[in-house]
Amino acid sequence: MNYEEQAKKLLSELSLDEKLRQLTSQIVFDIDDKYEERRDPLCGNYRNPGHFMHQRGTVSKPSEVARRINRDMEISIVAQPHHIPPIEHGEALHGAQWGMASIFPQPIGLASTFDPELVEEASSVIGRETAAVGVRQALAPVVNVCRDVRWGRTVETFGEDVKLCSDMGAAVCRGFEKNGVVATPKHFVDNYADGGRDSNYSVRSERDLREVYLKPFEACFKEGGAHGVMASYNSLPSGLPAHADPRLLTGILRDEWGFDGIVVSDYGGVGGVCSAHRIADDGAEALAVCIKAGLDVDLPNCSYGEVKEAFERGLLTEADVDRAVLRILKLKYRLGLFNDPYVDPDEADRVVRCAEHRRLALKAAEESIILLKNEGVLPLDASKVKTIGIFGPSAGLLPTGSNYSGPYGHLWEAPDVLPPLEYFRAHAEGINVVTGDDNDIPRLAPSCDAVLYFTSIVEGEGLDRSDLRLPSYRRSVSADNAAVIIDKTDIEIKVDQQRSIETLSECNPNTVVVLMNGAPVDVTPWIGGVSALLEAWYPGEGGSEAIYNVIFGKYNPGGKLPVSWPRSVGQLPLYYAYKPSGRGYGYENDDGSPLYPFGYGMSYTAFGLKNVTAEKTAEGYAVYADVENKGDRCGDEVVQLYVSSSHTKTVQPLRRLAAYRRVTVGAGKSVRVRLDVSADEFRYYDADMRYGPHGGRFTLSVGTSSENAVPVITVDG
Repeated sequence: MNYEEQAKKLLSELSLDEKLRQLTSQIVFDIDDKYEERRDPLCGNYRNPGHFMHQRGTVSKPSEVARRINRDMEISIVAQPHHIPPIEHGEALHGAQWGMASIFPQPIGLASTFDPELVEEASSVIGRETAAVGVRQALAPVVNVCRDVRWGRTVETFGEDVKLCSDMGAAVCRGFEKNGVVATPKHFVDNYADGGRDSNYSVRSERDLREVYLKPFEACFKEGGAHGVMASYNSLPSGLPAHADPRLLTGILRDEWGFDGIVVSDYGGVGGVCSAHRIADDGAEALAVCIKAGLDVDLPNCSYGEVKEAFERGLLTEADVDRAVLRILKLKYRLGLFNDPYVDPDEADRVVRCAEHRRLALKAAEESIILLKNEGVLPLDASKVKTIGIFGPSAGLLPTGSNYSGPYGHLWEAPDVLPPLEYFRAHAEGINVVTGDDNDIPRLAPSCDAVLYFTSIVEGEGLDRSDLRLPSYRRSVSADNAAVIIDKTDIEIKVDQQRSIETLSECNPNTVVVLMNGAPVDVTPWIGGVSALLEAWYPGEGGSEAIYNVIFGKYNPGGKLPVSWPRSVGQLPLYYAYKPSGRGYGYENDDGSPLYPFGYGMSYTAFGLKNVTAEKTAEGYAVYADVENKGDRCGDEVVQLYVSSSHTKTVQPLRRLAAYRRVTVGAGKSVRVRLDVSADEFRYYDADMRYGPHGGRFTLSVGTSSENAVPVITVDG
């Protein structure tokens, strides 16, 4: 009997009350002596308690979290007439967020690796550690294409490119699903507006949505095998909130794409249909409108009373209820919860942050770092450096970022992970590491052989930015619905970072700035004075070691930008895959080009591409290139293939990424790379929004960034 047959059989045996219970959800913040009294054992879905077990200063072990969830599972199964197990869900943006699990680079950093195989491997670790304690649904990945980096949640995304977001999102979903965890890509769809305004109403045309913003979600389902999806807070051009749009949640998602999973709300999203969007009079009506549209579970709190009221008022029919419950039951059978609902607590202790997982976290951190500028100061020669100065507000912080890092009420921590300053002190043997407040820079910096400055910015959920400059003397507090997930954000910056960097570069010619951020900053006021600029993003638990290895040349940076880097905030929104202008692209005071283009990143060695050829294949075209390392260091290069077009029936982007490959090439060696371009790259939407091969000429170009790709072949589509 398959999952659907099992689910249908069980559904036919359930009473109406049992069905309504499957639609309910609960989150309980206080895990104390009264916890089991507060927890309703009959709910179908729960926020996992592990997320809240660390609030009082004591860090719970994985086995303790597993035992708590096992106990909850047992109580729920016993309490229900048909012994239906619940689904425990949680966040897993760049690590399993039920406690102090392995933590990888934030997604913007993972995207910078241009290495989907690595990202899938990292996500498999996250999935394994999520499932190890009994959490079976992950509210990730974020596959919103970010084309305005003022959005505070840029850090959660894979950047601006459709292809990169699609590949990375699908890789994360595969990593989760292969470990028995439901991947839940979000936020469906178009979760921000120009200006970087989070959850604002979407004005994207049908063409924009189809060509850009829907595509990564489709890849997550069709290539990544995701069995969950989370609706977004915003309303859509249809005039409906995403949570209540039947064309989105049923027509596109299920009827067109064949999605076979459950749709969950963003936290409080159903209530927003009433309170924010004002298209429902009360919670019961909002819930009914959303379920009829295709939503299955209202998170994080939906009581039996709310669901029953919607039914008794005639807002929901039993057919509506059956449709959602069948999907939920089918997913529970798919997960094997009926046969094996419990986990092994001892195994959880063995798996979580094991040596293999820590090694992978370091590899991911190293691959994510981007060298944006280097005037010969890097890498530092440890045999010649006697004194190094380390300054900046992030030097003493764990390089994880505060966004979705660690459990509620407790920052992520581990005894074997150090902030950058402490790591350098512990490992830079024979080198004197000096530090101080920024006002100590004039006194300390001149005597150093090199100086590092670790920056900080204010960003995250509910913290959109209208200014891209490094913040100074700022405190930011956010305590909205985001608090449910990431706790109250309380960030204080007490120094004028821009002035500190300027002073540092005036005092010492060997100034290196290490950016700790989730989105680009305006570096133009001070970039001319510094000798090197490293984009480290938030590289996770392996970050301090990775930065150290890059600074001293133990690792050669090879990351590439997943976003276009603006010269100033006035250029935003800025992205490379724009469509032709009727006149021009510049401003009165600049030409409109980015400071650093999408796909850009330097190395400690020099690469070249030669012998570039193309051939027709059954699936499309294969393009070959020899990647030649002309220097004396082994390093990584990312070969990128872009498609541009002419004589098409509708206007197309000037260029778009179609394929890429990250390769390691030894000093003085070369590696032959193959990039496959499918025939789908020559299809597009015509004026009537019909997708297909409508003709045109397509040029395939190869390079190492979006601005240096050279044409290889032009073909008829």
